[in-house]
Amino acid sequence: MRKIESQMNAAIHANKCWKSGNTEVVTNAGLSTVYLHGNKIALVDDTSLTVFDGGWQSNTTKSRLNALINEFCNGFTDGVFQKDFLWFIRDNNEVKNFVSGYVFS
Repeated sequence: MRKIESQMNAAIHANKCWKSGNTEVVTNAGLSTVYLHGNKIALVDDTSLTVFDGGWQSNTTKSRLNALINEFCNGFTDGVFQKDFLWFIRDNNEVKNFVSGYVFS
């Protein structure tokens, strides 16, 4: 995991707003919103993680999402990956087409 992703996760755990480079966490009333280049890529609360591609299915977006999934979900059975230029979600080892707004609970 990249240093910026560790800092992002720490800010969410601390329930604090944070910004570094192209990544920002805005926290309000226990709901953290993660932005990459100003585009919303995730919502994190006490019970769920909702992932978005922010309109850009880039390697950086995928890396940030997987850092969040590893921290707030089960990194062994959950994740976002790419195959043949298409994005997929793995939830409890079940592979699904990527849908922006997918909720891991």
